[in-house]
Amino acid sequence: MLKAILFDLDNTLILFDEARFYQGYFRKIEKLFADIMPADKFVERLISATRSLVQNNGEMTNAEYFITAFAQNHKDRREELWHRFLYFYETEYDTLEANFTLPDHLYETMDKIVQTGLKMVLASNPIFPLDVQMKRLAWAKLDHLPFDLVTHIENMSFCKPRIEYYLEISQKIGEPPETCIMIGNDPVNDLIAANTGMKTYLTDDSKGADRVRVDTREISQTPQFADIPDPDFKGPLSKVPEAVSALCRMLRK
Repeated sequence: MLKAILFDLDNTLILFDEARFYQGYFRKIEKLFADIMPADKFVERLISATRSLVQNNGEMTNAEYFITAFAQNHKDRREELWHRFLYFYETEYDTLEANFTLPDHLYETMDKIVQTGLKMVLASNPIFPLDVQMKRLAWAKLDHLPFDLVTHIENMSFCKPRIEYYLEISQKIGEPPETCIMIGNDPVNDLIAANTGMKTYLTDDSKGADRVRVDTREISQTPQFADIPDPDFKGPLSKVPEAVSALCRMLRK
């Protein structure tokens, strides 16, 4: 039986130009660290530390891995630097300009999903704290939804596109991968969930919007990248309830 449905966030539940958004993000956050390092050095370090998360092998949380990488030349200020990030997300993040649109029939679609009684997971790449994930959900007025798990930098030890990220979700919600379906717009980050046994649905609402990915060069030659199956379903987000119903019928046979 189908037990859980996982949703990506960026350009799945909210549609926007990720590259443009992060340019504004860098301009805002770099100011908070200006007394420690020049803006160009800060952005370089931030990008490098974030990209390094794909190498986390599960021995520590993504938060611990990130700040260890970011603070490698400032080890005595590691805790202070982490709290500066948290302060930014609690205060300045809300001031960022997020020019986004919503997929057609978003609220009707999500209402139908809630009514199925399936477990729901916000499977957004866990490179931000919970507060940020919830604020981005709030952009679309979806922060009230009854998610059983929201993945974030402090509760996960892997990130997309590692299959271990999806296995960790499966373990946390107590459901085998074969009973889950991953909904997302990225043919690598999201569809790789199929290699755990999950079903997948590739959304097309974003129409090729510029995506931002964690650098995968370190693991791109591993077996999990050798063959990413085609999605089990493909279409707009609004058709997900139909796909879920069809999948439930298939699994009952």
